[in-house]
Amino acid sequence: MKTLIASGSGRYADPWHPYDRTSPLIAEVLSTAGFETTIDDDVDQAMTRLDGVDLLIVNAGDPWRSDQPGDAPCAAIDGLAAALERGVGVIAFHAALASLRDYPEWAPAIGAVWLPGVSWHPPSGRTVIRGLRFPDGAPVHDLEVDDEQYLRLQRLGPSGVVAEHEIDGERFPAAWVREHEASRVAVDALGHDERSYESAGHRALIAQLAQWVTEPRGAA
Repeated sequence: MKTLIASGSGRYADPWHPYDRTSPLIAEVLSTAGFETTIDDDVDQAMTRLDGVDLLIVNAGDPWRSDQPGDAPCAAIDGLAAALERGVGVIAFHAALASLRDYPEWAPAIGAVWLPGVSWHPPSGRTVIRGLRFPDGAPVHDLEVDDEQYLRLQRLGPSGVVAEHEIDGERFPAAWVREHEASRVAVDALGHDERSYESAGHRALIAQLAQWVTEPRGAA
């Protein structure tokens, strides 16, 4: 499976998330799972290179916070839309919930966004993620991870939550899957920095998400 990781730099970079270090860790997990992976640190350029790509990974930040203003090129916007229409698999990691703000297809595809002034996270730390099940019934095992827990995301349409975390007795989704256009899409809200990928359970979850999104839509 040909995989392209769009990794945050320029206006998709921020001071909190070391995309240049976490994207290679994602690539390592996927390579172990049998995916042929390339990293592109020009996010908008990556969206013009999706022909023949089976799996798109977005590991990038919020352009609204950037001191490098700009708009996504029309070719990039059209490239993502065309890939979703033909059925590319997609995984959005962590801050990608606040990324690709210029792309009309992105938020409806991933099913939730970071809403400034509403969404928030407590300090990073060790947390237990409770595994649920994929729509086909495949189980997700509980895992421990050193990470940020995203809360109060703005949900957009139905999704199948496959992992969740708990804060003050309230449960929030940590990973989910859904279908959009002809594509299967997953969101892994974990992945703040390198420590997240030290968790064997998190690495196993990433592999499961990758396998699910690259199955044909409607597959059991």
